[in-house]
Amino acid sequence: MIPAYGTNGLTDHRLDDALRLLADLGYGGVALTLDHAHLDPFAPDVAARVRHVAGALEAAGLAVVIETGARYLLDPRHKHHPTLVSDTGRERRTDLLLRAVDIAVDLGSPVVHLWSGILPDGVSDAVAWDRVLTTLDPVIDAAERAGVTLAVEPEPGMFLERAADVDELLRRAGRPERLRMTLDLGHLTCNEEDPVAVVRTHGARVVHVQVDDMRPGVHEHLELGDGDVDLPPLLRALADAGYDGLLSVELARHNHAAPRVATSSLAALRLAAGRAGVALGGPREAGTTTTSRRTDA
Repeated sequence: MIPAYGTNGLTDHRLDDALRLLADLGYGGVALTLDHAHLDPFAPDVAARVRHVAGALEAAGLAVVIETGARYLLDPRHKHHPTLVSDTGRERRTDLLLRAVDIAVDLGSPVVHLWSGILPDGVSDAVAWDRVLTTLDPVIDAAERAGVTLAVEPEPGMFLERAADVDELLRRAGRPERLRMTLDLGHLTCNEEDPVAVVRTHGARVVHVQVDDMRPGVHEHLELGDGDVDLPPLLRALADAGYDGLLSVELARHNHAAPRVATSSLAALRLAAGRAGVALGGPREAGTTTTSRRTDA
């Protein structure tokens, strides 16, 4: 497994500075949120920006996953909207996810992370399932063609809020090869009765992991060590399931103290991994990556 840090927790840094900081600290990866702060997928010069970021990732030796949870990228007045289940505008979410798949190819990212959104008042589950599947259908097709895996995160308060809900999505979609799951270890403590059992049940379908601390029933991302998440058994269960992807620290509200929080988070991950008997990777040497990138982003 590879310790990583989310760029949504580094928005007070230029992206190049953030990537160098993470590599210097000893992180081996980054969860890159597509947003105006770092890499805007709607910028007119996005192709040039993507090429620049690809070079910066290569120089830093960082693996990458693409995240699509920017707060106001699609609607400057309504956070996270439109979503997969919104009453209107879902085609804009599809467009963002299609752009994310293309950027993932160009950056050598194997994964694009996403979530469902909060169900609007008065919308039935039957309608919600239709919206999710219809909105995702062209994205799944594009991901299959591109060889990129979509990783749906169960998020407290959203339509798909537990791991079993995402598994139901996979079933309803016909379990396509390129549709899998993200698990946020903090969310498991917040939202699930037995976090370790969830990892053991769904670990084979997990392709991305987010890490933060949290307390039962309270959806607040805390620094590692400030909540009730018991990391060692969760890391052990992930390792037993064969997970070898990123462990992406998800602390989007800690930008003001990012260098300190990134440092302490990596120390906490290493301590938990040692207690779990799990090995963690670090940055790769520049020039050793073997990704295939497009040139027409």
